[in-house]
Amino acid sequence: MTGTQVGKTERLNLRLSAEAKRRIEQAASLQGKTATSFILSSALSQAEETIRNQETMALSRRDAEAFFDALENPPEMSPKLAAALKEHQRRVLSR
Repeated sequence: MTGTQVGKTERLNLRLSAEAKRRIEQAASLQGKTATSFILSSALSQAEETIRNQETMALSRRDAEAFFDALENPPEMSPKLAAALKEHQRRVLSR
């Protein structure tokens, strides 16, 4: 099997209006792509952006400084937090 054949075992079907299909085919043609490759590249690009936006947090300078200050100078642990940590260590086997 060639590299292009490996991994292409899944299908994704969708129904769309005639106008939507026409627009997609027109856009694909303008890029010299098939409708399938146009849809796939567009969907993957949007998927990557969505994932990146959900996995990345941007902090203002002030918030970033507060975050790093808390890492360098953590507040004293409250009795409830200390008890919860102790209980966690008792219940969970860390590897």
